Amino acid sequence: MAARTTTRRRGIRTFAIVWSLITVVMGACTFFAIYTVYGVVNPGSSITDTSNAALPMPTTGAGAAALPTLAFPTRMPTSIPPTPTQPQAVAQVTQPEETEAVEPTDAPPPPTPLPVENRQFQVGTQVQVSPDLNPENQELWMREVRDKLHLNWYKQQVRWEDIEPEPGEFNWASLDLSLPLAADYGMKVMLSVVTAPEWSREQGVNTAQHGPPADPQDYGNFVAAILERYPGMVHGIEVWNEQNLDREWTSTGGLSAANYVELLRVATQSIKNVDPGVIVISGALSPTGGWTEPDGRVTAIDDFIYFDSLINAGLLNYADCVGAHHNGYNIGPSVPWNNVTNDPTAIFRGPFDNPHHSWSFYSTLQTYANKIELAGGDQPLCITEFGWATTEDLDGAPAGFGFAEDNTLDEQAEWTVEALDEMESWGTVWLAFIWNFNYGPQAGWDPTNDNVPYSMIGKDWNFRPIYDAVREWQQDYEERTSS
Repeated sequence: MAARTTTRRRGIRTFAIVWSLITVVMGACTFFAIYTVYGVVNPGSSITDTSNAALPMPTTGAGAAALPTLAFPTRMPTSIPPTPTQPQAVAQVTQPEETEAVEPTDAPPPPTPLPVENRQFQVGTQVQVSPDLNPENQELWMREVRDKLHLNWYKQQVRWEDIEPEPGEFNWASLDLSLPLAADYGMKVMLSVVTAPEWSREQGVNTAQHGPPADPQDYGNFVAAILERYPGMVHGIEVWNEQNLDREWTSTGGLSAANYVELLRVATQSIKNVDPGVIVISGALSPTGGWTEPDGRVTAIDDFIYFDSLINAGLLNYADCVGAHHNGYNIGPSVPWNNVTNDPTAIFRGPFDNPHHSWSFYSTLQTYANKIELAGGDQPLCITEFGWATTEDLDGAPAGFGFAEDNTLDEQAEWTVEALDEMESWGTVWLAFIWNFNYGPQAGWDPTNDNVPYSMIGKDWNFRPIYDAVREWQQDYEERTSS
């Protein structure tokens, strides 16, 4: 009896030991399985420290709104898989051993701003298309402007009357040459669109002088046709030119600021409907004190007076940038009109004997900017034409260009660079186009052509000092602004 009792007790003890061992093994296996599946233990952490971190979180539905604040893992995925549309089984996930954040190496570059969004001060020059449409000549101009002067913008005048001489009949030859080539060179292009064709003019108007169309929509249709034909190749459009002069705006309505603003309104709508990124520039005025003929005809209106009329007619509602011109006569760009030092040797006496704001680069452009600000506008200025003329290396001077005879080649270079420094410092100028790059050779350095004295390229293909001065300024500017 005692032996059987002892044997039974030994069997029970053995069973209890075996059962305990089985329980311990099963518990260890269960813990190991949980550890393997969720991988929650980080080096130096306890399970309770990170128990929420590895739990799958709902990304949609009521569960997402009810989530408590969770401790996120220190290593995040670099891409997110698409959200499944059907329930799926939870896959086993193995956490990597490293927990340091990894910077992406293939991040896409930031988008290039649309021309209308990039408000940094930028410089260009006016380039005349080769008259014989020679592609080699045109490529020469592009190489000089882009690769040597390092200018990113150039201006080209578009004469509507030449491209659409009859309604709906277009001769795109000049733009077919220049715009694709400019795009190949990565150039930004500003087109100044002027001179309505005779078929579009008002009945009874003097068509021997330039002027606006009877219906502004005809102009709007034309600029839209340009943008549709050359998508992405045009970055700015100046709507007309010096409309405060009768020779540019001969109309049955006279020199009307309100009529110009209506043309601008229609043109802006047409441009933005095709390409909202194109910069719309209002037509630059001619700096002048105005002029009335003996018979009472007003052939020029003081640009300050006309500018006020433009603002009152709603100019600032329809322009991204306000166009302006100034050709600096025979004084420097930092000289106010009422603080000009007399030069007794000067042939041209205007700034010295007849003080007026129109002689002064500084006073004219600063006043335009002040008028915009006082009217509540935030538009910058786009100087679509500025420069200093000299005839030092020419065989004569155009009629009325005594001021060009006063200026030396070195002064032309010095004052151009000084003007660039001034405009950059003001903070009110967006684009500035030097007048001009290549009219000299295109006109055969004709001393009677009033564009030639401004050219960067002098007689016999000699680059004037202004060429090197602009190149050095632009290189310095790029270095300063890119750092």
